Amino acid sequence: MSEPRLHESLIQSLGVQLTPVRRLLPPWLRTMGWLLAVAAIAAVLLWHYGAAHMLSRWAAEPDIALAGAGAVITAICAAWVAFALGVPGHSARWAWLPVPGLLLWIGASGLGCLRDIVVPGAQVADVHQAVDCLTFILSFSVPLSALLVWLLRRACPLRPVLAAMMIGLASAAASAALLEICHGFAVAATDLFTHAAAVGMVILINALMGGRLLQPALK
Repeated sequence: MSEPRLHESLIQSLGVQLTPVRRLLPPWLRTMGWLLAVAAIAAVLLWHYGAAHMLSRWAAEPDIALAGAGAVITAICAAWVAFALGVPGHSARWAWLPVPGLLLWIGASGLGCLRDIVVPGAQVADVHQAVDCLTFILSFSVPLSALLVWLLRRACPLRPVLAAMMIGLASAAASAALLEICHGFAVAATDLFTHAAAVGMVILINALMGGRLLQPALK
């Protein structure tokens, strides 16, 4: 048998063994799927706590509403970046996309640290209540992170640690936004510190586990 026919036979035999690969949905569509899960959690919390108290807080303290909007924007952008990093050809520079929302979230939340000075009668969270906020953010970040990891495993991002950091940021930001539904206090320094600690812990844990959780899809 001639060499060209050997090559042709080899190609045909390899082609028979190939299994079709299901094409991934676009990053924006997978982001919408994850956001639907976040929206479902929000609907349950709104059903339980109602929206009246949250809306009255926002009307009296607009910076809290801005901080919530910043958290939502951060969650959406970070989730999209996590999915986009799993698509070949997307630059790592997309990781800067959540920064504007993050700055709005941090900046508006930081204004609350002055509330006990600017508004002396404002009800601010004490240390124990701030710890409850930390527990809330961590508790909701775990399933939201797990869902994002599960959705990303088949994509096998080339930068698993960076993608995992975006997963952590998206989950923590979404959890902080959900907290607004049942948060009954103005943001004070202790509350802001625990929020920042919770977000940092979620991002760090995701970053440390990113390579292990996102790479097994190569098997």
